[in-house]
Amino acid sequence: MEGPVFVFISLFIVVFGISYLFFSTRNKERLALIDKGADASIFVRGKREKAAPFWKILVLNLALLLMGIGAGIMIGGILDSSLNVDTEIAMPGSIFLMAGTGLLIGFFLTKRLDKED
Repeated sequence: MEGPVFVFISLFIVVFGISYLFFSTRNKERLALIDKGADASIFVRGKREKAAPFWKILVLNLALLLMGIGAGIMIGGILDSSLNVDTEIAMPGSIFLMAGTGLLIGFFLTKRLDKED
């Protein structure tokens, strides 16, 4: 009973501490820049007119991730049945390898999509 309560309390404390440090540091940096006379426009992240919509990037990366996981399962099955590699080694290794490859391809395609639009 005490274990799960301790986990949730410590998780809350960690999330609160990280967010507090992020926002307090950001506030201090902005105040220091304002004191030095910096332009306030650097705080606003303006939307680029040529940026690809968020949903396109999300769908592209999610599709490539799922395709990578599927390919990893297939490769793990082939390694297990044909090459007699242990299932406990073949499946997770190939799934993570192919999922990472899919995300890497998604990163490069997203960069290209941002440049084209």
